[in-house]
Amino acid sequence: MIRRIKQVVRNSTLATKIRYSYALIIIPLFFFMLICFFYIWQGNNRYAEMINSAVVASEFSLDFKQDFDYETYLLIVGNKSLSESELDSLLYDANRVVDSLVSLNPSEENASRLKSASKYLKNLKTYADRIKDNIEEGNRYEDNIEIWENDVQIVTSLLRETVFQYFYYEIKDLEVARTEYQEFYVRMIRYTVVALGVITALIVFLSIYIPQTITKPITRLSEVTDQVAKGDLSVRSDVESGGEVGVLSDSLNAMIDKINELLAQVTKEQTSLRKAELELLQSQINPHFLYNTLDTIVWLAEGSDQDKVVSMVESLSDFFRTSLNQGKDIISIREEVQHVRSYLQIQQVRYQDILEYEIDMPESILGYSIPKISVQPLVENALYHGIKNKRRLGKITVTGELLDDSIVISVEDNGIGMTKERLETVNARIKDPNFDSAEAYGLYNVNERIRLKFGDAYGVTIRSEYNEGTTCEIRLPREEI
Repeated sequence: MIRRIKQVVRNSTLATKIRYSYALIIIPLFFFMLICFFYIWQGNNRYAEMINSAVVASEFSLDFKQDFDYETYLLIVGNKSLSESELDSLLYDANRVVDSLVSLNPSEENASRLKSASKYLKNLKTYADRIKDNIEEGNRYEDNIEIWENDVQIVTSLLRETVFQYFYYEIKDLEVARTEYQEFYVRMIRYTVVALGVITALIVFLSIYIPQTITKPITRLSEVTDQVAKGDLSVRSDVESGGEVGVLSDSLNAMIDKINELLAQVTKEQTSLRKAELELLQSQINPHFLYNTLDTIVWLAEGSDQDKVVSMVESLSDFFRTSLNQGKDIISIREEVQHVRSYLQIQQVRYQDILEYEIDMPESILGYSIPKISVQPLVENALYHGIKNKRRLGKITVTGELLDDSIVISVEDNGIGMTKERLETVNARIKDPNFDSAEAYGLYNVNERIRLKFGDAYGVTIRSEYNEGTTCEIRLPREEI
């Protein structure tokens, strides 16, 4: 073929030779440009699909958990009727977004996450229908509250976490696409330089102007993307050239803005989550506890045991005074101990045949700070899961110890204890909010609040032996109130 072309050229006129030379230059350039445009078109389509997926995903309300939990609560407490409830509307919008994302052919991992999201939405639909049925039957308030606390809020947390993971991996895929774009443009530059080297003798202007118009925008984009890769999300691309490079520049800026927006939303959502968890913990004062306490006071009053009535009322007053405490999140260990003492004084009257307790706190630690309502949930667990299950007289001991760099508060009981398997489940639940178990939710909240306030070195640890008892320890830093 090459020999034939050489022969044709030799036998051609000057004008024909020039035309052949043009053809030999233009045809390879044409195919080269055709290949380049094909890969650019293919890459743009892939990038557009990713952007479209991110846009559709952004329609999912990041406040879905808060809205759905609150709407469910309003329905349960009767602030909204069944006809006024927006639960079905919230579920419909969420399902619509998830179905739209599925239709965009996501990656295998994200497809699995969307499948999980669909499952969580179906579960929420089941729980919502169950709550509605209970409302129609009437007198099922406690059942609905239990569904709301133990089912709805856990599933909405899982759904939100799944959607956040979907966002994360979509953004990660965009970063991979950016890297592939960069590699493609580097290869394109190399091939362009080679092609321009061939035609330099014929078109000097093209050998100077075209490389500049190609390399400068790409170099600037490379600098911007390198800064983004290093974590600087304040940079923006100022490339003003048109065509694909200009589109890529605008898309890069849009992607950086979207990442900043998502990070801000995630930070805000996490802050709201922690606040909601604290409020939830504070609202977990079991209404049965108040009812039974008041019932006991009435029983003592009917028996003319005035001293115990006064003592019970004072203890109940102290208990709720510490629980409210003018909205303070951090109190002294002295106040927390008084809160626990009030709780145990109340419970000992009710369970005097099975409950003994002892509180031994050295004066040296009482002035240090502790998150409010940290010890009482541990004492409550010791009573209801340890002493009561033992079905005979048991004892709860609350002690404190001042170490060189920290404070340790222990809640020990000689109740039924836990098997090795259940202890592993409880420990896993305390450390991992996504662990598939509803056990130890109060302990998780205590541990999480301490960890977020003081760091990962502090929190709750549990030791237990079956038929021997359980010890829960809270480790705190030495910070004075």
